[in-house]
Amino acid sequence: MKIGLVDDRLIDLDKLNGIVSGMTGIEIVFSTTSAEEAYEQIKRETVDVLIADIEMPNLSGYELADIIHSHALNISVIFVTANSGYAVHAFELNVHDYIMKPYTKERLSGSIERLMEKTKSAEMTGRLYLKQKNDIHIIQKKDIIFIERSGRSTTIHTKDEEIKTYLTLNELEGELRERDFIRSHRSFIINIHFVKNFSLYAKNSYMIRFEGTEAQAMITKEKVDFLQQQYF
Repeated sequence: MKIGLVDDRLIDLDKLNGIVSGMTGIEIVFSTTSAEEAYEQIKRETVDVLIADIEMPNLSGYELADIIHSHALNISVIFVTANSGYAVHAFELNVHDYIMKPYTKERLSGSIERLMEKTKSAEMTGRLYLKQKNDIHIIQKKDIIFIERSGRSTTIHTKDEEIKTYLTLNELEGELRERDFIRSHRSFIINIHFVKNFSLYAKNSYMIRFEGTEAQAMITKEKVDFLQQQYF
């Protein structure tokens, strides 16, 4: 699990680092005293969990969580704060936990461990099952980069392989109801979390480059505008 840490008080940030770095299965992606820097890191790096103080200068931890929530980013948030006044509003943002300072090592590590178990359970249901003759392919939905329809077959591009199926994009759209996936073009479904950049291809369409593959997809100008409004 990849975690980002942000607290404007260095002593509190050091405490977070000390607890989180000692846990198994955890990678600290960034550790910063600036919420603005945390936001820039979130845009560049894959982060599963953000542990943040709330009251910080300029951009607050609450505002950072609001950005994550409103942009439907797949990042869980744990608040670690000395202020209880944000608790109700925080849970409106669907944060995982609200931990009051001062806290014990067991309080924070227990919260992270519960989140890891919750994530494992979600992964069990976040799978796509493809039947092909005598075989059944089981694909983690979060590993799907994009899906391409060509002729009578469909190719599912994942982080590790390409899988052919005769299911249509309409059928696969029914299986991929997560907000991560959009129909970018009549021939493509994309996972927005892998998008690297758009390059103008024609008057009303763009080519998409992704993290994790050299293959490219297409997106209409209308969908680019939609993405900018709803996600980025």
